[in-house]
Amino acid sequence: MSRFDPRGRVNRALVVGVSEYDHTAPDPQGVTGQLPAVRHNRTGLEDALHRGAVFGAGEVRVLASPTPDDFTGALRRACREARGLLLLYFAGHAVTSTSGNELHLQMRTARVLTGHGLPGSVSFSQVLGELAESRAEQVVVMLDCCYAGNAAGIWHRFDDPKRKKHKILLLMSVQPNRCILGGDADAPTPFTREVAHVLGAGGEVWLSGLYGAVKKRMAEAKYKAEDNDPQRPQALAPPWDSDDVLLAAGPVDPPVPVDGPGPSRWSARLRRALGAARKALGRLGRTGPAAVLVLLATGAAGYGLMVLIDDPAPCRPPLELRVLTDPDLEPAMRAAADAYLGSDANTTGDGCRHGGVTVYSAGASGVVTALGKRTDAWQQPREDDNPQRDVGPQPDVWIPGSRADVRRVTAAEEDRAFARLEPDTGPFAYSPVVLAVPEGLDGVVERTGRTLSQLVTGLVKAPGEAEVRRPDPESADAALLATVGLYGDGADAAAAERLIARPGRPEPSAVGLLCSLPDTDAVDDRSAALVPEFLLRSGVGCHPATRAPRTAVYPEDVPGLEPTFVRVRWEDGDRDAGARDEEVERFRSWLTGDEGRGVLGEQGFRSAGGERRLLDAEAAPRGLLDDVPPADAADPSEMETALERYGNAHGPGRVLFLLDSSGSMAGLWDGPSGGPGILKQTLPGLGGEDEYGVWAVHGLGGRTHTGLLDFGTHARREAERALDAARVRDAEADPSAALLDALDFMRERAADDERPQLIVYLTDGEDDNRLAGAARDEVVERARTSGVPVAMVTLNSGACDRDRPGTLVAEAGRGRCLDAGDDLVPALRDEVARTGTGEDR
Repeated sequence: MSRFDPRGRVNRALVVGVSEYDHTAPDPQGVTGQLPAVRHNRTGLEDALHRGAVFGAGEVRVLASPTPDDFTGALRRACREARGLLLLYFAGHAVTSTSGNELHLQMRTARVLTGHGLPGSVSFSQVLGELAESRAEQVVVMLDCCYAGNAAGIWHRFDDPKRKKHKILLLMSVQPNRCILGGDADAPTPFTREVAHVLGAGGEVWLSGLYGAVKKRMAEAKYKAEDNDPQRPQALAPPWDSDDVLLAAGPVDPPVPVDGPGPSRWSARLRRALGAARKALGRLGRTGPAAVLVLLATGAAGYGLMVLIDDPAPCRPPLELRVLTDPDLEPAMRAAADAYLGSDANTTGDGCRHGGVTVYSAGASGVVTALGKRTDAWQQPREDDNPQRDVGPQPDVWIPGSRADVRRVTAAEEDRAFARLEPDTGPFAYSPVVLAVPEGLDGVVERTGRTLSQLVTGLVKAPGEAEVRRPDPESADAALLATVGLYGDGADAAAAERLIARPGRPEPSAVGLLCSLPDTDAVDDRSAALVPEFLLRSGVGCHPATRAPRTAVYPEDVPGLEPTFVRVRWEDGDRDAGARDEEVERFRSWLTGDEGRGVLGEQGFRSAGGERRLLDAEAAPRGLLDDVPPADAADPSEMETALERYGNAHGPGRVLFLLDSSGSMAGLWDGPSGGPGILKQTLPGLGGEDEYGVWAVHGLGGRTHTGLLDFGTHARREAERALDAARVRDAEADPSAALLDALDFMRERAADDERPQLIVYLTDGEDDNRLAGAARDEVVERARTSGVPVAMVTLNSGACDRDRPGTLVAEAGRGRCLDAGDDLVPALRDEVARTGTGEDR
């Protein structure tokens, strides 16, 4: 390789810092916590690379808390574009495989599933594969994460018959099999802090010198990894005496002159001139500053020229604003923040930044609770109450999805609040919440003038297998506002929730929902999604070519998103209050002004007032309406009520199993496909707080059932033993009497709550003659009025044909009819899982 100087080539730097995660402790599948220090890593390293002058204008890209798709897409683009040096930096959580042979870099959506891999992560082997195939002449990888040192072993084991991996050099923050500390919210992590310091100090910095200097500085500072082990950086590279890579070549700061007014005046004047020129020529790349030097030299005295060349007046680190927002708004707010950072409004006369903006999000309901009831713990976290871990750092600005959220906080505030909210008088943008219907299903519903309940019911009941999906109402305001509409006019929450497809945990945001749908074409093509309209324009960064086209349908009773700028002031947070106020006001003025509105228009938002037209109507995608009647504004009490009802409807469930134990079941009893075996396979859908029981149905007249498992909470093994003990009886069965008893039994238990409920009746259908005529009609009417769904499961074919007893009872109870012609066991397992909390939830 020899000594590689990349200046003058096409170089790329990809700075990836994952500071915010969607799944964190105490979620058992989450990572250990948020990493606020990584925000400082991103900005500090970006500034150091720019000052280093090896990477020109537009050659450094920063990714803040990306998803795996965002990361791999950006990495492939950098690999495709770079011809000289490609630098990849990663900071965030990372874990190793059980054997220690693989390192998994955990992106924003990372989860840890026992026995089911690490979704949301990217393996370092995959990263090496992309880098090895890149067009770059030289690649440098910097890893600031737990187990970073394990990357060297993966490099050595990487299968590389063409020896392409030898252009990849590694700089790692810690020894193998060591985990580093996450740092605090006010400074970068130790390794990145020292790397940025050395790169930005000026002069030529080669990889060998960077490694030596960082290693020395970290040893002198006595940084510690976990378990109080010393944190020692590692490098994997050829011998330094012959091979090396230039990473920075910035100007060296000269001594500041202490005497003589002339040089100081010339220096200040020339710095101001250079700053103005930098702004004008910032996009010219590395040739721009050279041209400026020549032009200015023609009108400057010799000393002034020397000051211009030797004293570039390095920029001070800008004050960083922390902007907390709704998960659905985060991509748009990031786009706005990125545009603001390079704007004239944020640029000083010397060409430096006034301030920086870090955008992050957290679940909307958690933020409302934290600002209303947990501000003391936010300032002074405790082990059992730590909003800095659960939500993120204390924000300077909060941009909720609705102004109603501010009133929710005010209503929940404790007597002693440590934060004060100062909201703007109105929102700065608007986006209706729509039902995004795939093409082919859009003819089933009218686009305006209908309630959400009418639209959802119409879709679900239409021919075919249409589904309606919604993100988590506890996480995103748009989903909660849709839930307000879904529960409108006193609708039963549990019944309404059964209209919403819920194959597993709901996505925390509409962005995540729209990303997940294209994973299966059939699901994408039949799924309508409740999402903010603007995401159908700006969309998401995943699957843009494969996502099914959708038409926006506008329910008349669902309030829209109204993002509002809220200044958050913290008690005893006045150390830099003046400067922070100035930066907040500068960002607010830009965001709510013409430039900010331009970015919001590109993202798909509408005007906040008047006729609420699209801010950028010319670029509106097919499927949106230009004029939409705005719904009523969100009501905070309705939001809180809907949230409580949603929690009840998805809280611990109640399931009553009715197992036909009459003599005709003898041939359908044993093994996993027999009656007891089928019910046993549904038990994983029930958790420790769910209540359930099993009745054995047999006998005519008098008592028509006996208890196999008392109704209540059970360990799974206890329920399995009860089903193993079940026996076929030498008797016939009366399904109508058993079902009437079951409906009365469950209705009594639901008198005071909206917990999800289900009756499962499993039979061979031989006694359906007793579920006919007046007896059938009575059961159908009771099922219709009880509000308890009934799943009618028959182990023979044809039982769910039109007008059969099982079909009529299931439809009346808004349940499901299953027979041997269906994929019976998985379908029944799904029905039970929708009602229960499940063992893994």
